Amino acid sequence: MSWNQDEPPTNPYRAPDWQFQQVPTAPVQPPPPPPRRRAWVLPAVAAGVAVVLVGGAAGAYLLYGRPASSDAPAKPTAGTEAPTRPAATQPAAAAVLDVCTMLPVAEVDRLVPQAAVAKRSRDAGFAVYSYCDLSNRRISHGEFWRSREIKASIAQHRGEGPKTGRAQAQALYDSELGFFTYKAKNEPTDEKKDPGEKNYNSAVKHYPGVGDGAFGQYTWSRDKSLWYSFGEGRARVGDMIIEVRYQASQQRKDADFLSSKTTQSVSEENALREVGVLLTHLAKGAAAWKAAHPGELAKVEPSPTQTPTPTPSPSASPTIVAQLPVTCRRMSPAMMKLVPGATERAKAGTSGGTQETECRWLNLNIPAGEGRRRILSAMVTIQLFANRAGAADSAAAKAQYATQLGNAQATESSALGGIRFGKIEKLRDLGDEAYLQYWVDKKNTVFNGSGDVLVRVGPALVRASFAGAELGADEATNSPKVKVLGEKEAREGALTVARAVVDSLGQSGLKKDE
Repeated sequence: MSWNQDEPPTNPYRAPDWQFQQVPTAPVQPPPPPPRRRAWVLPAVAAGVAVVLVGGAAGAYLLYGRPASSDAPAKPTAGTEAPTRPAATQPAAAAVLDVCTMLPVAEVDRLVPQAAVAKRSRDAGFAVYSYCDLSNRRISHGEFWRSREIKASIAQHRGEGPKTGRAQAQALYDSELGFFTYKAKNEPTDEKKDPGEKNYNSAVKHYPGVGDGAFGQYTWSRDKSLWYSFGEGRARVGDMIIEVRYQASQQRKDADFLSSKTTQSVSEENALREVGVLLTHLAKGAAAWKAAHPGELAKVEPSPTQTPTPTPSPSASPTIVAQLPVTCRRMSPAMMKLVPGATERAKAGTSGGTQETECRWLNLNIPAGEGRRRILSAMVTIQLFANRAGAADSAAAKAQYATQLGNAQATESSALGGIRFGKIEKLRDLGDEAYLQYWVDKKNTVFNGSGDVLVRVGPALVRASFAGAELGADEATNSPKVKVLGEKEAREGALTVARAVVDSLGQSGLKKDE
């Protein structure tokens, strides 16, 4: 909720969240297929090489469905079997291999909620490849940002000379199995690692009954700047090779920018289970496709398609109310001292079940000596969170507080395009949790300095701001000569506003968490 651009803003400018809250993921792997290999030959290795899992509890937090027993892959979610496509309903000219359609929607929603979907295909000469990438690297979950990604591909191999496509696929499958087995038994030596780097590759897990053969492996890696883990697997269905990678992680919203601290990534048990589920669906889908197109080679799609990451639907705009709400009326005497002669205005509305109230005290022309004037603004924004049943929801307020604190920490003591952010000060004696930050805006229409306090009181989230500037009576509000409100005055003013609104909410019966 904001006012016209000719008024000084009292909420800090925030660059888009995605620039600051990327959850560390594994290095992006190029999509082109690997070159065909000769039958893999096991290299001689020194005896006695042991694989040690460093940090056994490497983020075992992603618990989906029921654990799989023995080596059998977990059963796909009920009612989500990949659809079969009878030959009678599939024209021969439309023999496109679409990997994305082989993954049931319910399964994708479970593993990668609100996934962005990108698919493509290519003819590499010796094989026709179809790719499907599903990702969502910014899922809000309480105090954490979660990241999920599935990369899947199917390659249908052509015959070459006396070797059939099936034989070519079998040779590649055997080669990959040998390579994965080698990785599990041969951890890189310390001299080949960066200082502090730790790596682990699990033993190969086989999935009986999936296609003509299937296996998976778990990879875990830690270094100073990148923490990640993932499960990946291979399967063969006739002349087709299926590849899958599943990666998941989470990090606290208040984690330092570009830091791997508080990062948790998918555990070995869960990663291998989900790889088995994905391989099962894709193997069934590949078999159904082959049954519908006997003896045919897949065709490349005419053009790639992509769906953007879903964005929340816009909520109804708040409306200006005739008079200040009771909470703000209690504050008016104190606010009039901060902003003499202020004009009072308020807005109110509901967004996604959350009640929002905004009150502002503004004066654009406070005398400040001969030929000088001050612009001062005090503003409070109150969000009252409720669950679907209409009851107060402190957990939702706490999660939103963590999100906004994380965004603020991402810009702390930095400058961005004319906006300069100060240090964050945690406030221990205000509400359940609160912080204060000073910032300077020399980018927008009205240059100003502002103190900004975010405080949570039970199910309420309150932003209290005090901003202003001094300039010539006829001087433009974005003139280089504008003197912005100093940090000391801005911080003291913001604390006055924050304490006034918290006290007013207390008089209305709002209490801190017990």
